[in-house]
Formats: sequence, C-alpha cells, structure tokens
Amino acid sequence: MDKLNIHEEVRWNKIKTHLIISLFIILIAALGYSLGIIYGAPIFGFIVAVIGALFYTIIMYIQGSNLILKTTGAREVTKREYPHLFHTVEGLAIAAGIPTPKCYVIDDTARNAFATGRSPKNASITVTTGLLATLDRQELEGVVAHEMSHIKNYDIRVMLMTAVLVGITILLSDFILRSFLYGGHRERKEGGGLLLILIAVAIVLAILAPIIGELIKLAVSRRREYLADSNGALLTRNPEGLASALGKIKADPDPLVDKANKATAHLFISTPFRRTTGVVARLFSTHPAIEDRINRLKSM
Repeated sequence: MDKLNIHEEVRWNKIKTHLIISLFIILIAALGYSLGIIYGAPIFGFIVAVIGALFYTIIMYIQGSNLILKTTGAREVTKREYPHLFHTVEGLAIAAGIPTPKCYVIDDTARNAFATGRSPKNASITVTTGLLATLDRQELEGVVAHEMSHIKNYDIRVMLMTAVLVGITILLSDFILRSFLYGGHRERKEGGGLLLILIAVAIVLAILAPIIGELIKLAVSRRREYLADSNGALLTRNPEGLASALGKIKADPDPLVDKANKATAHLFISTPFRRTTGVVARLFSTHPAIEDRINRLKSM
C-alpha cells in the first residue's frame, strides 16, 4: 500500500468515524425516548438522556485516559529506567512530526502495548515488561510505530470516545430493563394497545442496543488496527519489524494482561485476553486475526 492510498484511507476513516459517533448519539437518544415511554414522558426521557450523555462524555473526555492508565496498572517510567524504550519513542515521534508521548510500563509477562490520550499533545504509549523482554530493537520500533500512528491519526481520541459512548449505551439499556422489571410500566398499563406496542419496542431496543454498540466499537477497532499497521510500517520503512513482533505476540504462551478488561481491550495492539476460537469469538473479537495482519505487512 503506497503513501497516497494510506492518506486516502485516513481521510475516509475519519468520515466513517463521524458517522459512527452520530449513530451512537441517535441510539442514545432513542434509548432515552424509550425510557420516557415506559414512564409516560418520552420527550423528558429524550432530553435527560442526551444531556446526561453529553455531561458524562465531557468528563470522560477530560479524565478518560488517566482512568485507563490507572485501571490497567500502568506506571510512568523514566529514561534512566528504560533508556531503550525512551530513545525509540523519541526517535519515532520526531519522524512522525508529533510531540514525544509519555512512556508507561505495565508489570506483566504478557506481550502487549497500547496508546491513549485526547490528542498528540497529551498522549502516552504503554508497553508491558513482557513485551520489552521479548522483542529486539527492530520489533520494538515496529510496535511503537504502530502506537505512534494511532496517536498521529487521532485514533486514540476516537477509541476513547467510542468506549465512552458504548458505556453510556449499556448503562441506559440496563436502566430501561430495570425500570420495566421493577414497576416503571405499571402506571401505564391502561394506556391502550399502541402504548403497549411502544413499550415492547422500547424493551427490544434496550436488549439489542448494547449488542449493536459493541459491534460498532469492534468494527472501529479492527479497521484502525489495519491502518495503524500500515502507517507504522511506513514510519519505520520496515514492515518486517512489526510483522515479526506480531508473530512473537501471537506465540505468547500467556497473553492475558491481568488488569485488562472489556472496556480497555480494544486499545491494545492485540487482544489482552486468553485466545478463543469459533465464529462467535471472531465476531466479538476486538482485533483482526494476527495472521491477516502479518500477511498484509509482508505484502507491502
């Protein structure tokens, strides 16, 4: 894939991202309206859901990356402690034309890494000690370049916001179901057949919304992993470095990152859980198959 094609893909990826976030907003608004139907005040439910979602999103936008670092057990490290990591990050930041991200380490034997932050100005790159112990210089450059590409393309902001919006969707859906189960619908029982149909639709939407939200998040994550692989290889001019690193990550005998969870899994360069097989597992995987990623890199 040449440089022109990659820049074109970045442009279309940003357009698709705006569309996806718009879909999330519509989904949240629909859930709020549905909650209002159950309580007999659909417009009020709509307004409360949208305002609450905006307030929560602003808070998470400001503090989300710090929370991610804390929940994953990442600790900021110094150049004296990990000079090789710092030199790699500094050199690739200069090559990418962005400010040097902060460096964090997770004390874990699993081989993994991720980037987070709102923008290149306040971004950070986190790697596990297991990854540092396993990769050679070119492989580490490949992984850091992959994460640097996430930062330069503002993927970190998109993935942070997508995770926040999925969380809001799940919270609203859960609240609707609990409201229905614990009496929110009882006052409206005598409202006629149309109202009962609307309530039924609201319940179905509440059940399906978290699944739809997760699938949208996974689609965003998978697409951006391919793009970051390509951009990272372009940054180092060495696709083989990242391909070799992904091969070692795939061969990890214990890929579980102890403090990773479903909310942060899509940030990592590879799924931070024990690998499973099957159609359902692939459907809900946060990452494309490593074999496919390696093959794409080798064909560059």
